[in-house]
Amino acid sequence: MLSPVTDNDGAPFWEYARRGELRVQACASCGELRFPPRPCCPHCQSFASEWRRVSGQGRIWSYVVPHPPLLPDYAEQAPYNVVVVELAEAPRIRLVGNLVAQAGARLDSVAPERIRIGARVQVVFDEGGLPQWVLERS
Repeated sequence: MLSPVTDNDGAPFWEYARRGELRVQACASCGELRFPPRPCCPHCQSFASEWRRVSGQGRIWSYVVPHPPLLPDYAEQAPYNVVVVELAEAPRIRLVGNLVAQAGARLDSVAPERIRIGARVQVVFDEGGLPQWVLERS
């Protein structure tokens, strides 16, 4: 499976994720949350930043079920989903991941027909710290 590519700006995101925490970069001057991480605030142009823990709750904003041809490791788990989740605390921030039955489950652990735009989800992390999403219990 593919591993995330990190850069200096995004490295803290992945460090927190490996600890099971979803944190988002925030401007230390105006407080605006931002993603993807970057050195300068797009709202006030400050270079001061911090990492704020967020609830990990959100809603499915969009999704896709990829079709072959796929990379071999992914083809073995097809059909699987890729979801775009808008965060509850910051709807303009959208993270990409997979909807799974539980943390660390296979990418095909949720049938595509169960996915709905607007469904409430909660972040979980696989053993390597990759954020995934599970449906919230009603």
